[in-house]
Amino acid sequence: MDRGTERDGAGTEHAAAGCIPLAVVVVDREGLVSHWSSGARRLFGAAKEEAIGRPAVDLLPVSGALPEEDDLTPYGAYGAYDGLGHDLESSLDGRLFYPAAGRARLTVPERDRVDVLWWAYPLVGPGPERLLVLGADVGALQQGSEPDEPTGFERVAPGFALHTDFPGAEELARRLPEILPSMSVEEGARIVGQVLELGYPVLEFSQNDRVPVTPDWGVPRRVERRARRERAARAAAEGLPLAQEYADEAEDLEYAAVRERLEFLNEVSGRIGTSLDLARTIIEVSKAVVPRFTDVAGTYLREQVVAGEGFPEGVPDTTTMWHRVALEHTDEPGRWDDVVPVGEAMPFPAHTPFFQCMTSGEPVLVPRISEQMGHAIASQFEKRDIRPLITGRSMLVVPLKARNVVLGFMILLRHPERVEFNDMDRVTGAELAARAGLVLDNARMYTYQESVAETLQDSMLPHIPPRMAGCDIATRYLPGTLLGRVGGDWFDSVKLPGARTALVVGDVMGHGLNSAAMMGQLRTAVQTMAALDLPPAQLLRNLDDLAQRLGDTYLATCLYAVYDPIASELHLANAGHIPPVLVRAENGRSELLDLPTGAPIGVGGVPFEAVRVRVEPGDRIVMCTDGLVEVRGEDIGVGLATLCESAAHPAASMDDACDTIIRALNTRGGRKDDVALLMARLNGIEPDDVAEWRIDLDPRQVGRARAVVREQLHAWGLSRLVHTAELLVGELVTNAVRHSHSRPVALRLVHGDTLLCEVDDDDHELPTLLNAGPGDDSGRGLRVVSTLAREWGTSRTSVGKTVWFELTLPRR
Repeated sequence: MDRGTERDGAGTEHAAAGCIPLAVVVVDREGLVSHWSSGARRLFGAAKEEAIGRPAVDLLPVSGALPEEDDLTPYGAYGAYDGLGHDLESSLDGRLFYPAAGRARLTVPERDRVDVLWWAYPLVGPGPERLLVLGADVGALQQGSEPDEPTGFERVAPGFALHTDFPGAEELARRLPEILPSMSVEEGARIVGQVLELGYPVLEFSQNDRVPVTPDWGVPRRVERRARRERAARAAAEGLPLAQEYADEAEDLEYAAVRERLEFLNEVSGRIGTSLDLARTIIEVSKAVVPRFTDVAGTYLREQVVAGEGFPEGVPDTTTMWHRVALEHTDEPGRWDDVVPVGEAMPFPAHTPFFQCMTSGEPVLVPRISEQMGHAIASQFEKRDIRPLITGRSMLVVPLKARNVVLGFMILLRHPERVEFNDMDRVTGAELAARAGLVLDNARMYTYQESVAETLQDSMLPHIPPRMAGCDIATRYLPGTLLGRVGGDWFDSVKLPGARTALVVGDVMGHGLNSAAMMGQLRTAVQTMAALDLPPAQLLRNLDDLAQRLGDTYLATCLYAVYDPIASELHLANAGHIPPVLVRAENGRSELLDLPTGAPIGVGGVPFEAVRVRVEPGDRIVMCTDGLVEVRGEDIGVGLATLCESAAHPAASMDDACDTIIRALNTRGGRKDDVALLMARLNGIEPDDVAEWRIDLDPRQVGRARAVVREQLHAWGLSRLVHTAELLVGELVTNAVRHSHSRPVALRLVHGDTLLCEVDDDDHELPTLLNAGPGDDSGRGLRVVSTLAREWGTSRTSVGKTVWFELTLPRR
C-alpha cells in the first residue's frame, strides 16, 4: 500500500515507524494469479497487468530458504527461519491444504534477491480463489532504527495467533478488504472471514513480542521497546515495581503458552495430509494428538463420508449414523477394543455433548465427566459398560468441518490425573479440528472423484466372453499405482460376420475423468465401425477423423486386429501402439509382429497400413498397453523382451498365461500407469465344419438351397435344427435371388459354438426390418428370421452385402 511508506530524496521507499507495507496475492484453482495488489508490484517487481493470469510459481520464484549464517542479512541466527512446516512452493502448487507461514528468498527481476516474510491461507468456497498469500519485505522492517539501538531486531519471524480476541483483529478485518483488488465487498469479506478463522497473521520481534499484521500497521522492535520503557516509568512513579514485574511475567507466560500451542499445531499440520488416501488421513489425524494433547482420541465420520459418496447435506440429527473410524489411546492394549470397536456405526441422542457438537459445529468442553453424565453416555452402548473408561476424565469434543458442514467429530479424553482441558485447549482443539477437517474433506473429495472415475471406467470396460468363434480370450486390467491414475486404457472384442472376431487394445494419453470419458467415446466408435465390417486401416482412418472432430486435446494409440478362423489369418493395423506378440503353437516361440507403426489417433492426416499374418490353430496373440512394459528410467525394449519371454511360458489355461505375464512384468517396480492386457488363443475352425454353395439366380434354386442345408445338418448330427434352418435359409435365399444383379448367391454354413448361416449377394442395399400388414406382399421374411434366430444381422461387402443368422445348438 502507499500508506505506511515514505520516500527519501533519491525516491527510495522506506517503512515508516509502525507500518509494514504488505503485498497481497490471490491464486486461483489453476495456480494462476487472479489478484495482485500495488504492494505486490513494489515487492515483487511485476506490474498488475503482467501478473494477472500468469502462474504464481513463475512470479514468486523461490531461490532457497535463508541459510543458518548469511552474511548478506543483518538478522543473525534468526535469518535461518524457514517457515512453519513447509516452504512457499508447497503452498503455491497446491500441496498444502492448511495455513502456513515462513521466510523465503525470492529472485526478483531488477532487485536480485528479496527476503520475504509470507503467510499462505488456503481458501474454500464457491469462488475460483484457492490461495491467499500475504508478503512483507524483511528489509523494510530494518529501516528507521534509532542510533543507540541494535542494527536488527531480536527476531523477525511470521506466525499465527489463535486467540479470537487478539488485538488488531478488527483492524485486519477492516484493512484487508481495502486492498483485495477487483473484488466485491462480499468476496473480500468471505476471504477475510476464512483468514480470521484459520489464525491472524502476526510478526514475532522477540520471544515475547507478537503483533498482528495489517496492510498498514505493524510494530517494529524499537517502538515496542519505547512503549515498554514508558510502562515501566509509570509503574515506578506509582510505586508498583513488583506489580509491573509480575504483569510482565504473566504476559511472558501467556506468550510462551501460545507459542507452545502454535508449535504443536504446526507440528500436527506437518504430520497430517501427507496422503490423499482417506483411511490413511484418518489414522494420521488420530495419531497426531495422542499422547501430547490427549490420552484418548476417537474419530467419527458421517456415513456418506465413509461410503465415499457426495458431500453430506443437511444438519445432522438423532438419526444420523456416525462411523467410528479410528481410536488411539495410551491405555493398555485391548482395553478399548471390545467396548468401542473401530467400524461400529451409531446415532447419538440429543442429550449428549456429541450431539451438541455435531449440530452447533462448535467444540464442547466437559472439564470432568460426572457419574451421571457417564451413565447417560453409556446408555447407548448396548450391553457394554463404558463408564469405567470415561467417568472422571476430562473431555473435549471438536467438530471436523469443511465448508460449514460437519463431516464428523473427535472425542478427546484425558486421564483423571492429567490436567483438565481448559478454554485455551478448546481453542487449540478447534484449530486442530479445522485443519484436520480441511485435510479430511480434501481426501474425501479425492476419494469420491476417484470412485466416480473408476465407476465410469469400469462401466466402459467390456465383459468379454471367454469364447468367441474360433478363439478363446482372456483379459486383465490393472489400475495405475499412483493416486489419480484412473486412465484411458481399454480392450475389446467385437463379433464380425463370417465367424470372424475383432480384437482391440487402446490407450488414451493422460489420466483422470476426461481420459476415461474420451476412452468411452473411442471404444464406442470402434465397436460401431467394426460392426460395419470396415477393414482395419479404414477403421483407424475413420477413428482418427472422429478424434479430430472431438477436439485436439487428446491423443490415443490403438491396435486393431481381425481374426478369421476359417482362413487362419490375422488382419492388423496399428496407430502408434506397441506391437503385439505372437506365440507359435508349433515350437512355443514368441515374436513381436513387425507392423507399420502409424501415428497416434488424433494426430490427423497420416495414412494407416494393414498387414496380413498367417496363423495356425493353437497360436496365441498378446496385445497390451505400454503401462505393462514401460518403466521410468528403463528402456522399453527391456519390457518388450520380458513380455515376449513370459508370453511363451507354458500355462495350463488362458487365465494362467495372463497371470504369468502380469507377474513377470508387474514385479519390476516403478510402474505407475494403468494396464490393459488381452490374450487370444486362435483355435481356428476345421474345414469339415464349413460348407459352401453357389446358388443360381433362379427362384427354383431356393428349393435346392433348402435341400443342401437339410442334408448338411443331418451329416453334422443337427437334425433338430433342420426345420428352422430350412425355413430361414429359404427366406434369405429368396430375397437374395430377387435382388441380385448378376453374380450367383453364396450360401455358407459354419458349425461352431453356434450354427451360423450366411447369404451373400451383389446388391449393396441393406434390408431393413418392416412391419408388414395383412395385405403386404413383402416384409414378412425378415420378421420370421428376427423371431426364430438367436441373432441376425447384415453388413456390406466389397461386392454387395451379407445377411446372416445364428441358431443355438441343441444340448446333447
